[in-house]
Amino acid sequence: MRLRHYVLVTLFGLLALAGWLWLTMLSPYTYDRPAHLPEIETGEHAVFVYGTLRFAPVRWVVMGRAGETETAVLEGFRRERLDLVEAPDERVLGELVVVDADELERLDRYERLGIRYQRVPMRLADGRMAWVYRRLDEAARPAEVNASD
Repeated sequence: MRLRHYVLVTLFGLLALAGWLWLTMLSPYTYDRPAHLPEIETGEHAVFVYGTLRFAPVRWVVMGRAGETETAVLEGFRRERLDLVEAPDERVLGELVVVDADELERLDRYERLGIRYQRVPMRLADGRMAWVYRRLDEAARPAEVNASD
C-alpha cells in the first residue's frame, strides 16, 4: 500500500513537471512574440549563455537538443542576478552555443524576448560576435508586464 502511494505521488510530480515545462517552453498560450520584433534570419546564430541555459538538460528541453558548447567569456560585464551589468574590470564566464533559426526562436520564447529580455549582438573576449540576452530596462518593458512582476 505504501509503495503504491509513493509511485502515485512520484507519477503525479513527474506529470506536473512535464506540464509546467510544456506550458512555459512550448505552449502557444504563454508567449506571443511582440509584433515590433524583427523576423529571425535563417542560418546559424551564435548565442552566449550565462545562466540556466549553460546546463545541457535545460537547453535540451528548450531547444530540443543540448547542442555542442564551448567556454566563452564576455569582458567588461559582471552577472548580477538575472542580468549583466557593465563592469570595466570584470568578466562573465559562459558558454557559446550555435543554433539554427528555429532553435533561436525557442530560446526567444524561453527568455520571453521583448517582454523580459532583449537579444543584443555583443563581441566576446575572443573577438567573435554572439547574441546575448539582456534584461529589458523597466521603462522599456510593456506596462502589463511591469504590473505583474
